[in-house]
Amino acid sequence: MQHEFTISTSKKQELIDITGKVENIIKKSNVKEGLCSVFACHATAAIIINENYDPNICLDLLDALNKLIPAGIWRHDKIDGNADAHIKAAILGPSETIPVKNGRLELGQWQSIMMAELDGPRNDRKIIVTILGDQN
Repeated sequence: MQHEFTISTSKKQELIDITGKVENIIKKSNVKEGLCSVFACHATAAIIINENYDPNICLDLLDALNKLIPAGIWRHDKIDGNADAHIKAAILGPSETIPVKNGRLELGQWQSIMMAELDGPRNDRKIIVTILGDQN
């Protein structure tokens, strides 16, 4: 089963928790055991799994990425000024795969699925969720 949804972002960089949206898709799929793939269809966004309980973790991650990959010093910046966003997205990656057990994501206690916006704000960031597994 495959499902798509879109997210609009409001900041240059932000992490948006999409765990609830993915959980709803799994419930509708009736898959009890299997795998769930979450994929961002963009070169300047990423999908990550990290803590979302303390919002400072999200800010710390973005701060660390900005220190490691500064803006404005790359060849691609001559085209549209967002090379750092491309590099950050490539390092983080466009997708994550999470096990599904008993019809639920097998995330750890503090884990959430997040879309990393690295070149916003943007409208209609497309996310594809693919669920493979055994149904009822």
